[in-house]
Amino acid sequence: MKPAGKQAGNNPNALPLYIQISELLIRDIAAGRLIDGERLPPERDMAADLDISVGTLRKALAELTRKGLLERVQGSGNYIRQGGPTDSVYGMFRLELHSGGGLPTAEILDVTRLDKPARLVGFGIGAFGVSAWGTRIRRLRFLNDQPVAVEEIWLDGQAGEIRREQLSESLYHFYRKQLGFLISRAEDRVGIGQVPDWAPDRFGKAHGAHAGYIERLSWSDGAEAVEFSKTWFDTDRALYIQRLN
Repeated sequence: MKPAGKQAGNNPNALPLYIQISELLIRDIAAGRLIDGERLPPERDMAADLDISVGTLRKALAELTRKGLLERVQGSGNYIRQGGPTDSVYGMFRLELHSGGGLPTAEILDVTRLDKPARLVGFGIGAFGVSAWGTRIRRLRFLNDQPVAVEEIWLDGQAGEIRREQLSESLYHFYRKQLGFLISRAEDRVGIGQVPDWAPDRFGKAHGAHAGYIERLSWSDGAEAVEFSKTWFDTDRALYIQRLN
């Protein structure tokens, strides 16, 4: 699996490659694929397997060390030190491969400024945002380069303008870096839905077919939700995972 940074080009909002690698390892730790006390492979072998330089790998490992998830023992190796919850770019991304973890990436299908549909005004607990318009983002989501989901995300107009060329794999990273706010909490409603007619053939499920379905309202620091999203995921490839600590 080659991290998304290989294809990131000159996008200033793309996650640095070493952050992508550290996020991949964090998800493997959370999924139990890497356990407390486990010794990682030698750095050169690990870098070759990930198709990155040893220097990039060492920066990723230093990030894990900073977060308390890795102990680097001189002359012995690198050991997983699994503790409590830790900060992660993909901390709110709940889909994982059946084997666990997987690096999330995204392909933007469409970014459009639109008036909000009437059903999104006053959705759920309290109104979705305060503006009459929003930015609608449609994406195809991958885990380790496998297409696993399609998403439709609505960001309230008051949160800021979005241009397609600015976006990277992590919308929450973009919100923080470009729009100056954090998503602090979210409410998910999980069920079964039908694949929308705009889903590309590469998703692998036909329009109208049944799929796993997630509706999410997300808040920053205000009383009203700033984001509403819908996700249809392929249950043959991915699972919705919520861990309680």
